[in-house]
Amino acid sequence: MDLSSINKVYFIGIGGIGMSALANYFLQKNIQVYGYDREASEITKNLTSLGSNIIYNFNDFNINEFKSDIDNTLVIYTPAISKEHPLLTKFKQNEFNVFKRAEVLQKISENSKCIAVAGTHGKTTTSAILAHILKVSDLKFIAFVGGIMVNYNSNFLYNGEDYILVEADEFDRSFLKLNPNYACITSLDSDHLDIYEDSNSLIEAFEQFKNNIVEDGFLISNEDVKINSKKYGIIESSDYLAKNILNNKSFSQFDLCFNGGVVENLKIHLQGLHNVMNSVAAVSIAIELGISDKKILEALSSFKGIERRFSYKIDNETMVLIDDYAHHPEEIKQVYKTLKLIYPNDNLLVVFQPHLYSRTRDMLDEFAEELSKFDAVILLEIYAARENPIEGISSDVLLKRIKSKYKFLSEKSELSSLIKDIGFKVNITLGAGDIANEVEQIKSELEYAI
Repeated sequence: MDLSSINKVYFIGIGGIGMSALANYFLQKNIQVYGYDREASEITKNLTSLGSNIIYNFNDFNINEFKSDIDNTLVIYTPAISKEHPLLTKFKQNEFNVFKRAEVLQKISENSKCIAVAGTHGKTTTSAILAHILKVSDLKFIAFVGGIMVNYNSNFLYNGEDYILVEADEFDRSFLKLNPNYACITSLDSDHLDIYEDSNSLIEAFEQFKNNIVEDGFLISNEDVKINSKKYGIIESSDYLAKNILNNKSFSQFDLCFNGGVVENLKIHLQGLHNVMNSVAAVSIAIELGISDKKILEALSSFKGIERRFSYKIDNETMVLIDDYAHHPEEIKQVYKTLKLIYPNDNLLVVFQPHLYSRTRDMLDEFAEELSKFDAVILLEIYAARENPIEGISSDVLLKRIKSKYKFLSEKSELSSLIKDIGFKVNITLGAGDIANEVEQIKSELEYAI
């Protein structure tokens, strides 16, 4: 793959968070960007405004527009699409240069020192915090982040190419394409069991990721991750130890002890112990990169968060509406703990859209256990994404296992009415599917009712 000769790039699934960051990279290089996605979104609209040519209907695709320049056209697809996707099939049949996103990221990373953030949860927040630290410190770097950073309204930053910061995605073993100089593992919980045979297979993949780190490279992992490396956390034996932790609705604050030194009063406008841990991970790598305490403190205090990561949509005396990307039982657990920390005396309502039939099947009891902690639960139907339905697996099956006093299976159009009828002050929407497209409408209808 010779990227220097490429003058056109076609993205199949360009609206995905990882794919869109890569599209931004090629736009930055003044290379023509084309793409397909099944529906328009804020991400695709933004890419179009930057000069991308995007279609949303198969019938609008004409491969003859690209045949005259096959050798200089790169086709990139996300593993989240089907291997039988019609556009992918057409490009392959016509012998175009077709690669997975991870393969292209690996190629781009060859000319820079690679910083890779891996983990089943927390890698987007950790990557975003670290990207902001690098930006404030004016390091020469590229960042591909799996969420929209509020500071920049983007999931992509370009400030030179000495370093490349990427989320090392375990799905489809994509992260094994990388050879990081600096790496982090934020968590290691069972997930993607449609890809991995079992949790042991997932752990083996993370061990291989560790083995791919360059000689004399740096790896740090959460104290709960059973992989040999430097550790960060709250246990005294951790190499990077968070102490004097303060959590409230507005911010988290902590001191960080390491190698006999300490950085005091690190303050970030994120809630919850899990976000303290994400901050510690990012700061640990920043320290290894030689970034000063002053710049780290400045960056954390000015970090504004990531869209759909405990994002407040309504926050007043009578109504709170928060939106979050959580789609795994462990993530829901952390969201609930944070809510109870901030609103200890309030009833809590959750709207949840399960993501993937296979994940719902594999973690049915775990989902039921975590969702049952909420006082009211509203479920949407399962968001299939790349999958076909699995017989016997549905949101109704999950609903029957939930023990909350109030529990409902709802259509999207009924969400606002149900939330209003239940009448709780504190409400949160969760999920990695298209529930994100409903949040602004819910917000508008709830605000109108106040």
